[in-house]
Amino acid sequence: MIKQILIVDDDQEMLMALKEGLEKYRETFTVLTAGDGLAAVDILAKHPVSLVVADLKMPRMDGFSLLTVVMERYPDIPVVIMTGFSTPKMERMARLGGAIGYITKPFMFDELARKILLTLGRQAEGGTLHGVSSGMFLQLIEMEQKTCTIRLVDNVSGQQGVLFFRAGRLMEARVNGRQGLEAAYEIFAWDDVTLTIQNECAQREVKIEDDLQAILLEAMRMKDESLSMAAAASTNIETAAQPSADDAVGANSDADDLERIRTKLLATIGTRSGATEVYRDAGWDPLLPQIDRLGTLFEAGEFRIGYFDRDDDNDHVLLPTRPAIVVDVSPKSPRDRIVRVLIN
Repeated sequence: MIKQILIVDDDQEMLMALKEGLEKYRETFTVLTAGDGLAAVDILAKHPVSLVVADLKMPRMDGFSLLTVVMERYPDIPVVIMTGFSTPKMERMARLGGAIGYITKPFMFDELARKILLTLGRQAEGGTLHGVSSGMFLQLIEMEQKTCTIRLVDNVSGQQGVLFFRAGRLMEARVNGRQGLEAAYEIFAWDDVTLTIQNECAQREVKIEDDLQAILLEAMRMKDESLSMAAAASTNIETAAQPSADDAVGANSDADDLERIRTKLLATIGTRSGATEVYRDAGWDPLLPQIDRLGTLFEAGEFRIGYFDRDDDNDHVLLPTRPAIVVDVSPKSPRDRIVRVLIN
């Protein structure tokens, strides 16, 4: 995961030089710039920043004031201070204010890059996991009573969020400028994420009082409700487009339904979907009421789609129409993406 670094300095020429000089590290991090502390605060509210490098002396809001804001609002983001007037007292004040590093001007690009890379390396010391479900993993964090900061990237939308855990308790969540419970609901609805774990938590104040399990269940309920509303809206649009009820039945309509699924998979996922065949199979129909009963028993809602791993050449995606629609897919297909595409 490529990180974003924010460099703050009122010297525009230096900012441009730093941005160009650090370009060779673009596969590890990219550089955002701000001309003073106020501009930096605005950027922090809009972008998922992993590290701030800030000059001390700036107009409108200096480095010390910016450091205070970052420690209060974004305790997970480390700050490296840079200045051309280094004194032991100033360095001590910066560290007491929460800065994790200090660099004296003038410096070489590679010197700053080494400090950035070292800091990012410490952030990721807990490791990175790709393509996992956030809900299942976070329940393990709670069970193990782990203290950590977790950065997440939704592999579908590209959105990024941060979660803070202390002794297994969810303290705070942030995503897209939102914080607290609202941010947690959004993050927990992500199915396919990349997680980066930092084995420490700078968040001290509890901003989320609810139990993690309750938050996860509510997030799933909200997600299902949103998907159901979208599906209903789509069905209404398609129904309105039909000339008559008689025209919507028969062999041609059935063929159109199957072709629509093939086209949808090809348009959204391409050949990587691994779909080999789409067809109707009434042999699955007796299973549908049983699945519905299980959904009612576990309060999981209406059965809308199923994925069956058959341990043979093909897996099956089942859509509960009558007769049932079956999509044969390769076991190596991106199953989460296929389910998301077909459920909408």
